[in-house]
Amino acid sequence: MAKRERVVRMSVEQPLWRALTGFRVLAMVYAVLLFVFGRDRFERPWVAIAFLAFLALWTFATLPKVANAVSCTKRFLIADLTVAITGILLTPLADFDARSVDGTTLPSIWTAGSVLAFAIKGGWRWAGFASSLVAAANLIERGHPSRDTIHNVVLVWVSSIAIGYVVQVARASERTLARALEIEAATRERERLARDIHDSVLQVLAMVQRRGTAMGGEAAELGRMAGEQEIALRSLVSSGLVPATRVSEDAAEGAVVRSVDADDATSEDPDGAAGTGPCDLRTLLAPYSTSKVTFAEPGAPVLLAPGAARELAAAVSAALDNVTRHAGADARAWILVEDWADEVTVTVRDDGPGIPEGRLAQAEGEGRLGVALSIRGRLRDLGGTAELISVPGQGTEVELRVPRGRGRADR
Repeated sequence: MAKRERVVRMSVEQPLWRALTGFRVLAMVYAVLLFVFGRDRFERPWVAIAFLAFLALWTFATLPKVANAVSCTKRFLIADLTVAITGILLTPLADFDARSVDGTTLPSIWTAGSVLAFAIKGGWRWAGFASSLVAAANLIERGHPSRDTIHNVVLVWVSSIAIGYVVQVARASERTLARALEIEAATRERERLARDIHDSVLQVLAMVQRRGTAMGGEAAELGRMAGEQEIALRSLVSSGLVPATRVSEDAAEGAVVRSVDADDATSEDPDGAAGTGPCDLRTLLAPYSTSKVTFAEPGAPVLLAPGAARELAAAVSAALDNVTRHAGADARAWILVEDWADEVTVTVRDDGPGIPEGRLAQAEGEGRLGVALSIRGRLRDLGGTAELISVPGQGTEVELRVPRGRGRADR
C-alpha cells in the first residue's frame, strides 16, 4: 500500500526558476550586444565596458542562486537588485545624452530578471517592492518623466506583480493538492485497515458469539460478551475513527480469515503463493473448494500481480463468508474464474434465499461493512468493480472484475 500511495511531486515553480535562469543569460547577452552595436553614442565607453563585464561575471556566477527558491536567498535578491539599480544610475555617466534622449539603460531588460526573481520568490508584494525601486531608479536616471520611461516603468511594475500573484496562487493550489493527496492516502489506508479488522477480528468475534450461544452455559455468556465487542468494534470502524497507522506486512497481507463450520474450515496464507513474481490466482482460490463450494477454473494459469491476486482472493473469501453466515448451513456456492484478454473475472454465486431489498444499506448503517469494504473497497483499490446481483429466493451472485492494466503481471 505504501508503495502504491507514494507520489513524487515537482514544485510548480521549478519551471519558472529554470526560465528565469535562461532569461538572465539572454538578457545579459542582449545588453552587451546593445553596447557593441551602439558604442558610438557613449562618451565614456569604459564605464559601460566595466559595468557590462561585471554584469556578465555576476550573471554566470549566480546561476546556481536562481536555480530554486531555497538557494535564492533574500541577501542574494537584495544584492542582485542593487546591481540592476547601479547599472541604471551609471547610464548617464557613460552616455551624456541619456537624460535628454530616450534610450535603453546599461542593464537594459536584465533588470526585469532581477524583479522577476523577487516575484517568484516572494509573490506579488515582493514584486511590487522591487519594481517600485527600479521605477524610482529609472526616473532618477532620466531626470524628468518621459513617455517611454513611464511606459517601461508601468510595464515592469504590472507584469512583475501579475507574475508574483500567479506564483502565489500556484503555491496555494499545490498545497491544496498535496493535502488532498495526503487525505486520500490516509483514507485508503484507513479503509485497508478496516478491511483487515473485518476479515480477522470481527469474523472471530462473530464466530465466538455463534459458538458460545450454541454451547450454552458459561460459553453463552462468553458469546454474549464477544457479540457486544463485535458491535462496538463495528461502530468504531464505520465511524472512521480507526487510525490510519501502518501495520506489519505480515498482518496486512496475511489477515484473511473465514469462519465456517468445523468440518469445512479452511484457511489460506496468501503470501505462500505470492512470492515476488506473477501469482497464479487459481492457487489462492483452490483451497476454498469444499463439499459445499464448487471451484471452476481455466486450464491455464491466471497470472496476476501478487498484491492484486491476494486482494481478489480476500474479496472472494469475504463473499463466501457472507454465504456461510446469511445463506444457511445447507447453502451451496460456486466460484467461477474467467481469464479474459483485458480483465480477470471471478464470480461467486450461491443458492441461498438472496438479499432482501435495502438490506445492504441497512447493514452499512449498522457498521457491517463486509460488502462495502472487504469486497467493493478492495476491487476499487485495484481499479476494478464489484457487482452484486441478488433476487429474493434465487440466491446471490457477486461478480468481481480486475482490469489487466492494473492487476496483472505480464506473462
